[in-house]
Amino acid sequence: MPDTRSHRGPHPEDAMLFATSAWPLLREATRDLCWLLDRVYPNPSALKLVGDRYGLLKRQRTAVARCVCSNDSKQRRQAKLVDPQHLRDQELWIDGYNVLTTLEAALGHAVLLAARDGCFRDMASMHGSYRKVAETIPALELLGKTVAVWNVARLHWLLDSPVSNSGRLKGIILDVAQQHGWNWSVELVQNPDTVLAASEHVVATADSVILDQCLQWINLARIIVDERIPQAVVVDLSK
Repeated sequence: MPDTRSHRGPHPEDAMLFATSAWPLLREATRDLCWLLDRVYPNPSALKLVGDRYGLLKRQRTAVARCVCSNDSKQRRQAKLVDPQHLRDQELWIDGYNVLTTLEAALGHAVLLAARDGCFRDMASMHGSYRKVAETIPALELLGKTVAVWNVARLHWLLDSPVSNSGRLKGIILDVAQQHGWNWSVELVQNPDTVLAASEHVVATADSVILDQCLQWINLARIIVDERIPQAVVVDLSK
Protein backbone atom coordinates (compact mmCIF):
# COMPACT_ATOMS: atom_id res chain seq x y z
CA MET A 1 0.00 0.00 0.00
CA PRO A 2 1.48 3.39 -0.96
CA ASP A 3 2.36 5.91 1.75
CA THR A 4 -0.22 8.71 1.53
CA ARG A 5 0.57 10.53 4.76
CA SER A 6 0.80 14.30 4.58
CA HIS A 7 2.11 14.74 8.14
CA ARG A 8 4.74 13.06 10.31
CA GLY A 9 2.14 12.81 13.04
CA PRO A 10 1.38 10.45 15.91
CA HIS A 11 0.34 6.84 15.53
CA PRO A 12 -3.37 6.36 16.33
CA GLU A 13 -2.53 4.26 19.41
CA ASP A 14 0.19 6.51 20.84
CA ALA A 15 -2.13 8.60 23.00
CA MET A 16 -2.90 5.43 24.95
CA LEU A 17 0.46 3.66 24.71
CA PHE A 18 2.47 6.70 25.82
CA ALA A 19 0.03 8.47 28.13
CA THR A 20 1.67 9.95 31.23
CA SER A 21 0.06 7.16 33.24
CA ALA A 22 2.21 4.67 31.27
CA TRP A 23 5.49 6.47 31.91
CA PRO A 24 6.34 4.81 35.26
CA LEU A 25 6.01 1.35 33.71
CA LEU A 26 8.04 2.33 30.65
CA ARG A 27 10.73 3.85 32.83
CA GLU A 28 10.96 0.71 34.94
CA ALA A 29 11.28 -1.39 31.80
CA THR A 30 13.95 0.94 30.43
CA ARG A 31 15.87 0.78 33.70
CA ASP A 32 15.78 -3.01 33.78
CA LEU A 33 16.86 -3.34 30.14
CA CYS A 34 19.78 -0.96 30.77
CA TRP A 35 20.75 -3.09 33.78
CA LEU A 36 20.85 -6.19 31.58
CA LEU A 37 22.88 -4.40 28.88
CA ASP A 38 25.39 -3.30 31.53
CA ARG A 39 25.89 -6.99 32.18
CA VAL A 40 26.32 -7.77 28.47
CA TYR A 41 23.05 -9.62 27.98
CA PRO A 42 22.23 -9.86 24.25
CA ASN A 43 19.80 -7.10 23.35
CA PRO A 44 17.04 -9.05 21.51
CA SER A 45 16.60 -11.64 24.23
CA ALA A 46 16.94 -9.03 26.98
CA LEU A 47 14.26 -6.88 25.34
CA LYS A 48 11.92 -9.86 25.10
CA LEU A 49 12.53 -10.72 28.74
CA VAL A 50 11.80 -7.17 29.89
CA GLY A 51 8.90 -6.68 27.50
CA ASP A 52 7.23 -9.86 28.69
CA ARG A 53 7.91 -8.98 32.33
CA TYR A 54 6.10 -5.65 32.03
CA GLY A 55 3.50 -6.70 29.45
CA LEU A 56 4.66 -4.12 26.91
CA LEU A 57 2.99 -3.90 23.53
CA LYS A 58 4.99 -3.80 20.29
CA ARG A 59 5.38 0.00 19.99
CA GLN A 60 6.23 0.29 23.66
CA ARG A 61 8.96 -2.30 23.24
CA THR A 62 10.29 -0.38 20.26
CA ALA A 63 10.33 2.81 22.34
CA VAL A 64 12.20 1.18 25.21
CA ALA A 65 14.73 -0.37 22.80
CA ARG A 66 15.44 3.05 21.25
CA CYS A 67 16.07 4.64 24.65
CA VAL A 68 18.54 2.22 26.21
CA CYS A 69 22.29 1.82 26.16
CA SER A 70 24.86 0.44 28.54
CA ASN A 71 26.50 2.73 31.05
CA ASP A 72 29.83 2.38 29.21
CA SER A 73 28.20 3.42 25.92
CA LYS A 74 26.53 6.40 27.59
CA GLN A 75 29.79 7.63 29.06
CA ARG A 76 31.72 7.19 25.79
CA ARG A 77 29.05 9.03 23.81
CA GLN A 78 28.91 11.93 26.25
CA ALA A 79 32.71 12.23 26.20
CA LYS A 80 32.56 12.85 22.42
CA LEU A 81 29.67 15.33 22.53
CA VAL A 82 30.61 18.88 21.49
CA ASP A 83 28.98 22.26 22.09
CA PRO A 84 27.76 24.47 19.22
CA GLN A 85 30.60 26.95 19.87
CA HIS A 86 33.00 24.25 18.68
CA LEU A 87 31.49 24.41 15.20
CA ARG A 88 32.44 27.99 14.31
CA ASP A 89 34.14 27.98 10.88
CA GLN A 90 33.96 24.16 10.83
CA GLU A 91 32.07 21.69 8.65
CA LEU A 92 29.13 19.82 10.14
CA TRP A 93 28.10 16.51 8.58
CA ILE A 94 24.47 15.51 9.02
CA ASP A 95 22.84 12.09 9.12
CA GLY A 96 20.06 13.41 6.91
CA TYR A 97 17.11 11.12 7.43
CA ASN A 98 17.91 10.58 11.10
CA VAL A 99 17.84 14.28 11.98
CA LEU A 100 15.14 15.38 9.54
CA THR A 101 12.51 12.79 10.50
CA THR A 102 12.98 13.61 14.18
CA LEU A 103 12.32 17.29 13.52
CA GLU A 104 9.35 16.46 11.30
CA ALA A 105 7.93 14.25 14.05
CA ALA A 106 8.41 17.00 16.63
CA LEU A 107 6.57 19.52 14.44
CA GLY A 108 3.82 16.99 13.69
CA HIS A 109 3.16 16.25 17.40
CA ALA A 110 4.34 12.67 17.06
CA VAL A 111 5.95 10.99 20.05
CA LEU A 112 9.62 11.81 20.67
CA LEU A 113 11.63 9.71 23.08
CA ALA A 114 14.22 11.18 25.45
CA ALA A 115 16.80 8.42 25.65
CA ARG A 116 19.39 7.50 28.25
CA ASP A 117 22.26 8.99 26.20
CA GLY A 118 20.48 12.36 25.99
CA CYS A 119 19.27 12.04 22.41
CA PHE A 120 15.74 12.57 21.16
CA ARG A 121 14.57 9.73 18.91
CA ASP A 122 11.35 9.39 16.96
CA MET A 123 9.18 6.36 16.34
CA ALA A 124 9.10 6.72 12.56
CA SER A 125 10.01 3.83 10.28
CA MET A 126 11.14 4.53 6.70
CA HIS A 127 10.56 1.13 5.07
CA GLY A 128 12.89 1.99 2.19
CA SER A 129 11.00 5.08 1.02
CA TYR A 130 10.86 8.72 2.07
CA ARG A 131 7.81 10.91 1.56
CA LYS A 132 7.85 14.68 1.85
CA VAL A 133 5.29 15.87 4.42
CA ALA A 134 3.92 19.23 5.52
CA GLU A 135 6.63 19.45 8.18
CA THR A 136 9.59 18.91 5.83
CA ILE A 137 10.25 22.50 4.74
CA PRO A 138 9.62 23.99 8.23
CA ALA A 139 12.00 21.40 9.71
CA LEU A 140 14.73 22.27 7.21
CA GLU A 141 14.26 25.98 7.87
CA LEU A 142 14.44 25.55 11.65
CA LEU A 143 17.61 23.52 11.25
CA GLY A 144 19.14 26.09 8.94
CA LYS A 145 18.33 29.03 11.21
CA THR A 146 19.79 27.22 14.20
CA VAL A 147 23.05 26.29 12.50
CA ALA A 148 23.42 29.74 10.90
CA VAL A 149 23.73 31.27 14.38
CA TRP A 150 26.70 28.99 15.04
CA ASN A 151 28.62 30.31 11.99
CA VAL A 152 29.25 26.82 10.61
CA ALA A 153 31.40 26.96 7.48
CA ARG A 154 29.42 24.32 5.58
CA LEU A 155 26.62 21.88 6.26
CA HIS A 156 27.12 18.56 4.47
CA TRP A 157 24.06 16.30 4.29
CA LEU A 158 24.32 12.56 3.73
CA LEU A 159 21.27 10.67 2.46
CA ASP A 160 20.81 6.95 1.87
CA SER A 161 20.87 6.39 -1.88
CA PRO A 162 18.89 3.09 -1.63
CA VAL A 163 15.96 4.97 -0.03
CA SER A 164 13.37 5.91 -2.62
CA ASN A 165 12.98 9.67 -3.23
CA SER A 166 16.42 10.51 -1.84
CA GLY A 167 17.20 12.37 -5.04
CA ARG A 168 14.00 14.39 -4.69
CA LEU A 169 14.79 15.24 -1.08
CA LYS A 170 18.28 16.34 -2.15
CA GLY A 171 16.68 18.85 -4.49
CA ILE A 172 14.38 20.13 -1.73
CA ILE A 173 17.29 20.58 0.68
CA LEU A 174 19.37 22.47 -1.88
CA ASP A 175 16.40 24.68 -2.83
CA VAL A 176 15.88 25.67 0.82
CA ALA A 177 19.59 26.40 1.19
CA GLN A 178 19.64 28.55 -1.95
CA GLN A 179 16.60 30.55 -0.84
CA HIS A 180 18.29 31.45 2.45
CA GLY A 181 21.87 31.77 1.23
CA TRP A 182 23.11 28.84 3.32
CA ASN A 183 26.23 26.93 2.34
CA TRP A 184 24.85 23.41 2.16
CA SER A 185 25.82 20.36 0.15
CA VAL A 186 24.06 17.01 -0.19
CA GLU A 187 25.61 13.65 -0.98
CA LEU A 188 23.77 10.41 -1.72
CA VAL A 189 25.74 7.41 -0.44
CA GLN A 190 25.03 3.71 -0.12
CA ASN A 191 25.52 3.66 3.66
CA PRO A 192 25.75 7.01 5.50
CA ASP A 193 26.41 5.21 8.79
CA THR A 194 29.80 3.99 7.57
CA VAL A 195 30.79 7.37 6.14
CA LEU A 196 29.72 9.33 9.22
CA ALA A 197 31.35 6.90 11.64
CA ALA A 198 34.69 7.40 9.89
CA SER A 199 34.38 11.15 9.28
CA GLU A 200 36.98 13.56 10.66
CA HIS A 201 34.23 16.18 11.00
CA VAL A 202 31.66 16.63 13.76
CA VAL A 203 28.52 14.66 12.89
CA ALA A 204 24.88 15.32 13.75
CA THR A 205 22.95 12.13 14.47
CA ALA A 206 21.15 10.12 17.13
CA ASP A 207 22.03 6.79 15.50
CA SER A 208 23.56 4.55 18.15
CA VAL A 209 25.94 2.78 15.78
CA ILE A 210 27.40 6.07 14.56
CA LEU A 211 27.58 7.54 18.07
CA ASP A 212 29.63 4.58 19.27
CA GLN A 213 32.17 4.93 16.43
CA CYS A 214 32.43 8.61 15.44
CA LEU A 215 35.12 11.00 16.65
CA GLN A 216 32.80 13.84 17.70
CA TRP A 217 29.09 14.53 17.48
CA ILE A 218 26.49 17.17 18.29
CA ASN A 219 23.00 16.54 19.60
CA LEU A 220 21.47 18.69 16.86
CA ALA A 221 17.89 17.42 16.80
CA ARG A 222 17.52 17.79 20.56
CA ILE A 223 18.98 21.30 20.55
CA ILE A 224 16.51 22.40 17.87
CA VAL A 225 13.53 20.78 19.60
CA ASP A 226 14.47 22.26 22.98
CA GLU A 227 15.02 25.75 21.58
CA ARG A 228 12.49 26.03 18.77
CA ILE A 229 9.69 23.42 19.04
CA PRO A 230 8.02 23.92 22.43
CA GLN A 231 4.94 21.98 21.27
CA ALA A 232 6.93 18.75 20.86
CA VAL A 233 5.49 15.69 22.61
CA VAL A 234 8.40 14.18 24.55
CA VAL A 235 8.22 10.93 26.51
CA ASP A 236 11.17 11.04 28.89
CA LEU A 237 12.64 7.59 29.49
CA SER A 238 16.11 8.91 30.31
CA LYS A 239 15.71 8.90 34.10
